[in-house]
Amino acid sequence: MEENIPVLIVYEGTMSGTRWPLDRDRTTIGRAPDCDIVILERQVSRYHVRVERDDEGYLLRDLGSKNGTTVNDEPVRGQPYRLRDGDEIVLATALRMGFVAGDATLPLGGLLPAAPQRLVVDKEARRVSVGRRELDPPLSPAQFCLLILLMESDGDVVSRQDVVSAVWPDAVGGVTDQAVDALVYRLRERLTELDPEHNYVVTLRGHGFKFTAPSE
Repeated sequence: MEENIPVLIVYEGTMSGTRWPLDRDRTTIGRAPDCDIVILERQVSRYHVRVERDDEGYLLRDLGSKNGTTVNDEPVRGQPYRLRDGDEIVLATALRMGFVAGDATLPLGGLLPAAPQRLVVDKEARRVSVGRRELDPPLSPAQFCLLILLMESDGDVVSRQDVVSAVWPDAVGGVTDQAVDALVYRLRERLTELDPEHNYVVTLRGHGFKFTAPSE
């Protein structure tokens, strides 16, 4: 049942209180847009760790991250670590989170303060959230495709043609600038629902569009 699915919960910082259910056989965490859980922290590697489910429980595997992974202050290198309820996991000193074996044992007290301002994308489930707030209704397929394209650019400018090729690859007769602008506007508007204090999608007149994460 859902309440028995283990979760990762962030203990402190801008993402404090964020939780991710480990409801898949493999959950990859990192900065790359195609990770299952995307963490926009520079210290976190593009593919940092993977949580793997087997018959005995869950394993945490470091994927050769640049800045390392620890569990209960012990580095995880080479062999994966068998996770136990209450383990504290730190990614690159940038993110401290705990492994909780089931929602029923989740220690809520004191862990959900803060208004976190870090955008998190669950690519497989198509979920977009900031802290504990999730977009509902979710982004449309075109909006989600645009968001992933922008995040995947890793700070580079994305041209209008890049947007058209990614979002409308089979378009016949061309896609107008107005259609691109409308899509960008709507994505920006939806993200504002989660975080009105930050503009994630910046338009660079004459060049294209750029994704920007909040400053530290």
